[in-house]
Order: sequence, then C-alpha cells, then structure tokens
Amino acid sequence: MFPTIRSISTAQKAIRACTTLSIPIFATTQSASRLGPLCAELDLPASTPLFDKTAFSMLIPEMRFALATATTSSFQVAIVGIETHICVTQTALDLLAEGHKVYVLADGVSSCHEGEVGVALRRLAREGVVVTTSEGWLYECMGDAAIDEFKAISGLVKETRQSTKEAVQTLCKM
Repeated sequence: MFPTIRSISTAQKAIRACTTLSIPIFATTQSASRLGPLCAELDLPASTPLFDKTAFSMLIPEMRFALATATTSSFQVAIVGIETHICVTQTALDLLAEGHKVYVLADGVSSCHEGEVGVALRRLAREGVVVTTSEGWLYECMGDAAIDEFKAISGLVKETRQSTKEAVQTLCKM
C-alpha cells in the first residue's frame, strides 16, 4: 500500500482527536474473512461500531442506521482509509449525494498503486468533497483556541508534526 505507514499514523491521530473532541467514530472492514481484520495499530476505542462489508462504499445499511442514531439528518464526516480510488471515493460520493459535508484527509488515505491516490483526490475535490490535511481538519473542527480541548489537540498536532510533514511532502509529489 502507498503510503500505509503514514496513513496509519494519520488515522491514529484522527482517532485520538475524535475521542478528545467527542466526535463519533465508525469503522468498516472489507470482507474481513478473506482480506483480514482491521489494522490493530489503529487502537480504536472499544465502543467504535465496526461493520464488515462487501460493498466498496462503507455506506451500507448497518452504517446508515448507526449514523442515523448518532447524528442529525445532515452531518459532516471525515474519511481516512485505504484504496482511495475505490472505497474512499465511493463512500465520499455516496455521503455527498445524500447532502453531507465530506472531508477526505489526504494524509490519511492510501492505495496499492501510488498514482491512484492523486487521481482520486483530484476527482473528489472536483465533485465537491473537501480534500484537506489532518491538521487543517483538526483546526477547522476546533474553530477557536478558546475551547477546552485546544491544549490537548495542539499537543497532538505537535506530537505528530514529523509524520504529518512527511505525509504532506509525499502528497505534494503526486
């Protein structure tokens, strides 16, 4: 996968930030019996809904139900994951079609083929998805340094600065 280590690091950062900011987290696996379980390094909170799927979009019936019970009718979602040009793209487009604001964290996605990531991110941006970095998204979520969680999130950003820098530099080469 290209670049798996960096996308895992970004996903870990997003998970920690979501926990701090009380943002719901949802996860899926793709045919886990054939392709394997979710990456253990992600260290998802035990309460995270995890659904296995065969569809390429993660917007399967179980996920729709979980989202409906956890959020309002229109919501914002940030996506990290593998196979940017397949699962990430189809999920983002499905959510966008239903009227949700969709962010794809560019430093939190990957693909088996390096060139697929840039092509998919450019397409998603043209379609109306907000393609941004994890750091940009975190500050957008906070909106103001006066919130109680600011110190924890800014500490997380400092802690992950090097991995974010490497991921963004890799993206800039695409």
